[in-house]
Amino acid sequence: MRHPFLAALCLLLFATAPGQTPIQHPSWARRANIYEVNIRQFTNAGTFKAFARHLDRLKAMGVDILWIMPINPISKTDRKGSLGSYYAVSDYTAVNPEFGTLSDFLQLVQAIHARGMKVIIDWVPNHTGADNRWLTQHPDFYVKDSTGKAAVPFDWTDTRQLNYANPVMRDSMIAAMQYWIKTADIDGFRCDVAWNVPGDFWRTCISDLRKMKPLFMLAEGDKPYLAENGFDALYPWEMFHKMISVAKGERTALSLDSVLQNEKKVYPKGTLEMYFTSNHDENSWNGADYNTFPGPAHAPFAVFTQTMPDNIPLIYSGQEEPVSRALSFFEKDSIRFHDFGRSGFYRTLLDLRKRNPALDPDAAFTRLSVGDDRAVYSFLRERSGHKVLVVLNLSKDPQPVRIDAQTLKGTATDIFSRKSIMVSGDQWTIEPWGYRVFEYQ
Repeated sequence: MRHPFLAALCLLLFATAPGQTPIQHPSWARRANIYEVNIRQFTNAGTFKAFARHLDRLKAMGVDILWIMPINPISKTDRKGSLGSYYAVSDYTAVNPEFGTLSDFLQLVQAIHARGMKVIIDWVPNHTGADNRWLTQHPDFYVKDSTGKAAVPFDWTDTRQLNYANPVMRDSMIAAMQYWIKTADIDGFRCDVAWNVPGDFWRTCISDLRKMKPLFMLAEGDKPYLAENGFDALYPWEMFHKMISVAKGERTALSLDSVLQNEKKVYPKGTLEMYFTSNHDENSWNGADYNTFPGPAHAPFAVFTQTMPDNIPLIYSGQEEPVSRALSFFEKDSIRFHDFGRSGFYRTLLDLRKRNPALDPDAAFTRLSVGDDRAVYSFLRERSGHKVLVVLNLSKDPQPVRIDAQTLKGTATDIFSRKSIMVSGDQWTIEPWGYRVFEYQ
């Protein structure tokens, strides 16, 4: 089924609102990708030193930015499980002794930088652990419950809610973040529950931090105010959940366009979204990607996350193996690396992103109708004569495809098979959950 509104939709998706000033990202973030590191589970030892032995492998796979989950000590009061949640921080300017020493972490950062990669650390500004030293040293840093005790946010019983009405607490939070830039020379932060922290704090905080060096700031949240107040990238929750609906057969591939249209309306120009098929929360609690994108369904959605506009794609610890189970959140549960069955798949996509300007975040994006648009999601990315054509079968059935666009005549290279072929012309069939990515030179 062909839909004539697709061409018109593309004009809407990429129109620039009058007066918008594009967000300025660090130069090294252009066409970059993120790999989330779960230090506890990454190796049997669960230490910085043990993880460092994987750096050459990750560099060879094409990883640019390493996001390391919280490195701080974990509170013991009201701890969940035997090891507790990374996100119940007891001291913002100390290192979790389970992972090693401060010196170990500094050496890790140096090793990452020596390989031409960047590192951002996970930061927890919304709440602290239940025995954080601020609770005794600065009890006024916390919101109080009806009994006068530090309040518990939501149902996170191992944490206590910080009070952003307190200016001294705000200054202390910024100072703690500055400590890691000054001490460890990190390249940015992934900010947990950023959506529950006031925008005026983020505006001041991010401005102060960027006076020290260019930083990449990733917000856990999808509210426009986060980008408006300094964050480079947000979470694409609406798109992620729509992807799951399509994978389950509940919605058609056409529903992805409505998400894109909305994103272009609500976010400042230049806002990046971190597309993913899994992360630490989704893996541990919801089973992504082996559950929400099971078996062959994962591949076309992974290609989608790597090739869409205005995005910076994420790979979570073990997806290159792949890990086909949920990793424990509060206990030791090591990843068993041995096959690296998806490593070549990701390496091919990451290499394409690095070398081809057509995958710049703001490169042109044109939706194409090449078959049944309810099942086949196809688009062209272009910049300065470079073209990347993507064809995804987001269904469990084989789909006929015909590419007859005048601009796509000529020879292209299938990036996975490395075969040069004439893409346009004859009808062909793409297998269930199939994917093709063609590069024009």
